Amino acid sequence: MKLSGGVEWALHCCVVLTAATEPVPAARLAQLHDVSPSYLAKQMQALSRAGLVKSVQGKTGGYVLTRAAADITALDVVQAVDGANPAFVCTEIRQRGPLGTPPEECTKPCPIARAMSAADAAWRASLRGVSVADLVGSVERDSGPGALPGIGAWLNSAQASDG
Repeated sequence: MKLSGGVEWALHCCVVLTAATEPVPAARLAQLHDVSPSYLAKQMQALSRAGLVKSVQGKTGGYVLTRAAADITALDVVQAVDGANPAFVCTEIRQRGPLGTPPEECTKPCPIARAMSAADAAWRASLRGVSVADLVGSVERDSGPGALPGIGAWLNSAQASDG
């Protein structure tokens, strides 16, 4: 499965938004991650359209998660950014060519389509089993318990200095 780079950025943003105490502008998230503000804004808009974050308007506006981190899965983020379509779409190659199987004999999906569908289902189940809260816990274990609070303070310091 090949995912767009936007999925990575969107997941990172969801994780760091858990540490912010106020809405965080997309430009500040872009600055934190050293990525183009317009590129990151596109990912945040996709998350917003999917209802995973909401945009708060006003002088201290920005993005916030719409629900608890435990209620947002990695699959939710993947589907928000890259869509929900399956990675593999069978084109019924077995029905083509001089020795193609007649359509009326194709009463069930071909073995290749079944294998790819099973792989897609397993991949989705795996991502469905990982929440943003799980990712936060991993960050805390890997980087220490002060990492996310430090990021939250940095994200919110821009709000204080802008005011």
